Amino acid sequence: MQVDPNYMSQLTSALSASTAQQQTLTSELSSGLRVATLSADSVAVSTNVGLASQIAGLDSYVQSSSSEQGVLQVTSSALSQVVSQVTSAISLATQGANGTLNPADLAATALQVSAIRDDVLSLANTSYGGNYIFSGSQGHTQPYTLDTTTTPATAVYAGDAVTNRAVTPNGQSVPLNLAGSSVFSAAGSDLLGALNQLVSDLQSGSGTAVAADSSALGAALGTVSTQQSKIDTSLKQLTDTSTYAQTQSAILEAQQTTLLSADTATVATQLKTSEVQYQALISTVSTLSQNNLFTYLK
Repeated sequence: MQVDPNYMSQLTSALSASTAQQQTLTSELSSGLRVATLSADSVAVSTNVGLASQIAGLDSYVQSSSSEQGVLQVTSSALSQVVSQVTSAISLATQGANGTLNPADLAATALQVSAIRDDVLSLANTSYGGNYIFSGSQGHTQPYTLDTTTTPATAVYAGDAVTNRAVTPNGQSVPLNLAGSSVFSAAGSDLLGALNQLVSDLQSGSGTAVAADSSALGAALGTVSTQQSKIDTSLKQLTDTSTYAQTQSAILEAQQTTLLSADTATVATQLKTSEVQYQALISTVSTLSQNNLFTYLK
């Protein structure tokens, strides 16, 4: 009978391998992770890096979208108040144009419209989070000031016409703001200009001019309503895409868990089998160390 001279070294190697396997299985069982290092499964680890990157991008979008939705909500609210104020101004203009008001009444009406003009001007200068929302890209610059040295008074715009945008996860470009020049002093429907003119015409008592001012305010009101509709559309887009991003992030996290998680039942069975094999190897090595190898050659 021939004896393998490497038998003992093979047993030692098998014992070491069994020990290493038990350590790996024990680690998987305690951590719940199948993949802990790149060497364990390079494909899985690479896939996990890609999933983590996508999740981070989606989470970042959700976070930024929350802030942007806040700005849009404030903008829509401000425009709703503007619509209400302008509607009141049109009503006052209608009264001033019907020829039944005496000079004192017209002067009182002019004061009412002047107060509305000041409220609208204040709304045009609305700020949120330290930035003026109607200044275009010039968030730190107050968009409007009122020059009362002219007749009628003049609203001066200091912002720009830039529209800030957000790109959604599916590639949509969503407007995030309205430049004041497109809402309060737009060409052909200059709201602040019409209010200033109405104040002046009421003070002068010109019924014909007041009637024209009422028409100008009606056109400006239409512009404000159209711009508010745009903001509300942007708000809905951001709300919908943020919800979508959160859902996708949850799906990717589930995929990530499935990719990396260990099957605890299978690992427990493998660990038990490994422990039995380990004990068998220990028993064999122990027996050989207590007996002369030549005993087995008789």
